[in-house]
Amino acid sequence: MLDVHPPHEPVLNWRDFLIHLFTITIGLLIAVGIEGCVEWREHRHLANEAAASMTDEIRSNAKDLQGVSSDIHKQQATLKEDVAMLKQVLQTGKLPHGTLSVHFSITDFDEVSWKTAQSTGALAFMPYSQAQEFSNIYNTQEELRTAEHQAARDAIVSLGTIAPMEDNKDDMSPADAKTMMTNIGILQGQLLLVDALVTDLDGEYRKYLAAHPQD
Repeated sequence: MLDVHPPHEPVLNWRDFLIHLFTITIGLLIAVGIEGCVEWREHRHLANEAAASMTDEIRSNAKDLQGVSSDIHKQQATLKEDVAMLKQVLQTGKLPHGTLSVHFSITDFDEVSWKTAQSTGALAFMPYSQAQEFSNIYNTQEELRTAEHQAARDAIVSLGTIAPMEDNKDDMSPADAKTMMTNIGILQGQLLLVDALVTDLDGEYRKYLAAHPQD
């Protein structure tokens, strides 16, 4: 709070008035400047602290992303084997020896630092290019999370075809096999999207961490 006090001595003429006005103006400018400097330092500290925290978070998420693309390729290979087995059901009416396998795992990304930076307004105190860099990374991360959840739902739907059969999966009907093939086809398409997003996010992680090596 800035206080302006009246002069201790009476103002007798314009000269005294102007001197007093000039003194008040200079004092206010100095006070506002000091206050602005303090706020700027606080905002800069908040932005730097948020950037450091998000960098650590990105580094951790980048480690969790390693191997995800390889796992997806293994799942795609397994689904191709499932489709081959289901095609035999359409031809023979019997499921060949082997096991149908449909599964999918979701990557657990941290985003506490990102959400904290948004809630505290720290992003507003960063240079535009830096805030945009963080935004691009976390937006791609969220797109991947959404795509993975959809793939998990597609996997559940695919399993739903054989779940009621319990121990009689060898007696799968051609109609059930055809339904499951359709559902697996949808899952295969979703996995292509997930794999593409994993590649994009991995590239963004690598680019950012290369520009911000760990001390």
